[in-house]
Amino acid sequence: MDRGHELLALAVPIAREAAALARAMRTAGVDPVATKSTLTDVVTAADRAVERQVREAIRAARPGDAVLGEEYGDSASDGDVRWVLDPIDGTVNYLYDLPQYAVSLAAEVGGVVVAGVVINAATGREWTAVRGGGAHADGRRLSGSGQTDLRQALVGTGFGYAADRRLHQATVLAGLIGDIRDIRRFGAAAIDLCLAAEGSLDAYYEKGLNAWDHAAGGLVAAEAGLLVTGLAGAAPGPDMVVAAPPALHKGLHDRLVDLDAGKGP
Repeated sequence: MDRGHELLALAVPIAREAAALARAMRTAGVDPVATKSTLTDVVTAADRAVERQVREAIRAARPGDAVLGEEYGDSASDGDVRWVLDPIDGTVNYLYDLPQYAVSLAAEVGGVVVAGVVINAATGREWTAVRGGGAHADGRRLSGSGQTDLRQALVGTGFGYAADRRLHQATVLAGLIGDIRDIRRFGAAAIDLCLAAEGSLDAYYEKGLNAWDHAAGGLVAAEAGLLVTGLAGAAPGPDMVVAAPPALHKGLHDRLVDLDAGKGP
């Protein structure tokens, strides 16, 4: 078994247990316990409890590995493996009991993501990928959308928590929406990337994503055959993540460049 498959075999049961905890805590009721970057950027007790559980499970199985998580930051490592975790991607959806929130867990080796799992904790839907081994959901290999005309593409996106960033993103969207079929905004980047991987969305873009938002979902999309990039030759990152099949990627990418989508707050 290569390292990607080995790490995925550990990641999947850990993510399933994390999803079960998130779901149980949602059923019991949830309140925001703090805000982070803005008043609309909430963190719940469940975010923190799920991350602690995942960290403990990884530490028990592989004590020398590092973990980068949204709530507790980066930890030291004795080796070349780092886990990248979003304990609940879509916390606002979680807070409002909307069924689009996920546990996202990826494994990096030497800084390269080699395995990832995303589980919609509300529904149990699960997506996995291994670098060079394809992306799968429910035992089916994913291959993305067959759409070739950007004008007929259903495109997913998201918006930041800060008002000035949302206003810039809305301006970009106003310039783009006449060039595509329509837009969808579900509120969980990891799920959006997986929906693009399976073709439920034709493409996806978003500014402002952190590593934990796109590490696992980005690998799922890439292994489904999508191009996952930033803008103008940049790697995917905080300035922009664009995920689209090759037939759509250039048109969407170039339109986002024209609209200065990677600029602004």
